[in-house]
Amino acid sequence: MYKNRTILAVIPARGGSKGLPRKNVLKAGGKPLIAWTIEAARRAKYLDRVIVSSEDPEILRVAARYGCEAPFVRPAELSRDDTPGVAPVLHALRALPEKYDLVVLLQPTSPLRAAADIDACVELCVNGRFESCVSVTQPDKSPYWMFLRRSNGTIKPLLGGKRSAARRQDLPKAYALNGAVYAATVKSLQRDRSFITRRTAAWEMPAERALDIDTRADLQKLRLRLRGGRKA
Repeated sequence: MYKNRTILAVIPARGGSKGLPRKNVLKAGGKPLIAWTIEAARRAKYLDRVIVSSEDPEILRVAARYGCEAPFVRPAELSRDDTPGVAPVLHALRALPEKYDLVVLLQPTSPLRAAADIDACVELCVNGRFESCVSVTQPDKSPYWMFLRRSNGTIKPLLGGKRSAARRQDLPKAYALNGAVYAATVKSLQRDRSFITRRTAAWEMPAERALDIDTRADLQKLRLRLRGGRKA
């Protein structure tokens, strides 16, 4: 709880994954990938309840082993490749008898996010009276240096103008969602079915905590980083 707001955290972890099969239970640093997120959530100061939403028996067993409850089995129709990311969160809010003021989505593919990142998003949401807060990172390459390719093979600036020739330090700062933390008031999420609205704040995370595991190369990068003791 934070300033009398009750807070639910949902860790969505389906069994199917085409890019990296079974990624949520693959080992990194001696434990399943999902365990890193469970442990960060358990260390966070403000979460009243942390649950895993999954249709997969193995994931549910792993979650229980690391002290995270799974009060229901996610319906198969909410576990497909084309299921919107917000759908399991909305389902959890409907399935649980308790009512919450805020809900936090923690994807298990962001294992290096810290408990402090979770707490910061909650604080921003409440203290700034925002409808939501999402974690972001500055990308390696600015979108002002990116191009679209026309059908005739030539290129044009993605964002238009002549900023592509500017020095990096002269460009506007750009941010990308890193997938680590999404927080929102339950009221706004149920209304808009999205964590992104005109009243969304951003919590900037350093690149070293923003690794998103989507491919085997990402997993190998994580394992190497953990082996070197560089977890933030």
